[in-house]
Amino acid sequence: MTTAQVLWDRTCAPLDAALRRSAQRWGGTRRPVEVSALGVRDELSRPATEESAGGVPVHVYGRTAIVGPIGTAGACGRCLARRWQSIRSTELRDALELGSDTEAVGENPYATAFAADTVAALITELVRAEQTARDDTTACVYQVDLETLRVRRWPLVPDAECPDCARQLDDTAEGAQITLRPAPKLDPGSFRVRRVEDYGFELEAFANPVCGALSTNLLYDMSSVSTSPTIGAFTLRSGVYLRETLYGGHADTYARSARIGVLEGMERAAGLRARAKPAKVVASLRELGDAALDPRVCGVHSDEFYDKNPYVTRFTPEREIPWVYGWSLRDQRPVLVPEVLVYYHATGMENRFVQETSNGCASGGSLEEAIYFGLMELVERDAFLLMWHGRSALPEIDPQSSARPATRHMVDRMAMYGYQARFFDTRITFDIPVVTGVAVRRDGGLGTLCFGGGASLDPEAAMSAALCEIATDSVKVRGRTLADEARLRTLTEDFDLVRGLHDHPLMYGVPQMRRYAEFLIGPEGQPHAPARPVAEIYGGSRPAPPLATDLREDLQRCVQAVTDKGFDVIVVDQTMPEQRDLGLHTVSVLVPGLLPIDFGWMRQRAPLMPRVRTALRAAGLRDTDLLPQDLNPAPHPFP
Repeated sequence: MTTAQVLWDRTCAPLDAALRRSAQRWGGTRRPVEVSALGVRDELSRPATEESAGGVPVHVYGRTAIVGPIGTAGACGRCLARRWQSIRSTELRDALELGSDTEAVGENPYATAFAADTVAALITELVRAEQTARDDTTACVYQVDLETLRVRRWPLVPDAECPDCARQLDDTAEGAQITLRPAPKLDPGSFRVRRVEDYGFELEAFANPVCGALSTNLLYDMSSVSTSPTIGAFTLRSGVYLRETLYGGHADTYARSARIGVLEGMERAAGLRARAKPAKVVASLRELGDAALDPRVCGVHSDEFYDKNPYVTRFTPEREIPWVYGWSLRDQRPVLVPEVLVYYHATGMENRFVQETSNGCASGGSLEEAIYFGLMELVERDAFLLMWHGRSALPEIDPQSSARPATRHMVDRMAMYGYQARFFDTRITFDIPVVTGVAVRRDGGLGTLCFGGGASLDPEAAMSAALCEIATDSVKVRGRTLADEARLRTLTEDFDLVRGLHDHPLMYGVPQMRRYAEFLIGPEGQPHAPARPVAEIYGGSRPAPPLATDLREDLQRCVQAVTDKGFDVIVVDQTMPEQRDLGLHTVSVLVPGLLPIDFGWMRQRAPLMPRVRTALRAAGLRDTDLLPQDLNPAPHPFP
């Protein structure tokens, strides 16, 4: 007898038999009840099935039965099983997905007649309610605790990768075409076309312990004294290990932060893997020619990195890899882009020649909004890295001159907690406002420095974005540095030990790292040049670009600023069906040749690229190109 059959006999068969008897007692539903066990097979790799149409799914695990979904809301029982498995523990997922299997520890003690009566009564009522439900009713399932008989409702988001629902699209050159359309702003000072509250989703659909589309829960960080952050995490398998991906929101209220966090979580999910339009083209750059982007323009790792990491193989024009279609806004044509450049956790280590990040990925209520924010992120991080690696002193902005009361108030709030918030005009190549924020601990103790950045056509918005990052992180970096002080001090002595994303910002919580930032903030205890008003820095001889009431015009102005300097702007639409249902769009924007941001000292591509040596001179900030000895010897502190 197979393991699956033993599990069925012990966990499902008793309840299945009891349900059939109870259904007759309750008058029946005239619809078959399909009882199956969760945790007995890998639902994420199982191919499409021919399940009976119109049946009522009942999934069983432990002391729980899950009834549904029932109706025409787009989700099926397979969607539920996939969502359930995706948010289970690492141990259970490894057992199911790596082949070690699970076992039943005994007969199911919860398959009682009383419990079956409860489930049967629930099914009867749900089928009756379905007859009067609207077609747009949200899909949901009902969790029955077979011991206490407590029933809870949970919304269920259809799974775009479910083979039974088949919501994925073909990736084609025609489908990649982008036409920028009018996108009226919410108000003149905004770069959004919809409020975060206008996206009609239930938070519990994305964070619940049964079938959360992102995670089991969303944590509300009550320890923050500056903002009201929320934090969530989900895992995605790559080979034999599960990678944890964090998401969150940082706003002034937990309600708003929660909604922002879910939107960011969906953005992360869309960018990690090609869920909506899987790659279909597998070829070499030599075969594709000018129809494809040469990824070497986007930067590659050092020879030392490839030698020490044999699982990441150097790119060659003869190597066959997966490609996805993007759209060049400069040339108005489709461009094939290596999948690993835009889906930064794409499966198949044999296809990986760099480890990309979410840099350039963004979401919005319109395609124009998503592209705008993706492009701003690229411009911001390119400018930050040019400043950091080139150790370029920058004009300082006086935050007390901000026209936004919220900015001035938050700067004062940070001062209450011992931090001076400082801001620097980081425009290098483009006239698009970029602001670097630095939180400097006044007494020089642990949690010494905290960095952030922002880019926007509106310099006030750029400064606000940088402030949000340093305000949220600075009040926590002191405790985080103290908790991990011994390890962080070893990083300051051997940069090769800097390997993860969090290592970069946290090591600047150690006072000894301050000297690497003195080119920007000045030596400790010594006076520095006075900060200048926002209006003065972004007016006069180098004014900020004008703002439009339509976001399309702002985006076109930014694209023109980038392409006028000889760069292309390529957009890959990553929007998942789950997002499209909400009116959301997610894109990955690439500007080949701008500096990419990497995490891990040996992974750094930016210091190897020609732009890091020439851009400051081309911008008039230096008389000569940088030499190798001119580069900042320390890892960047970007969070």
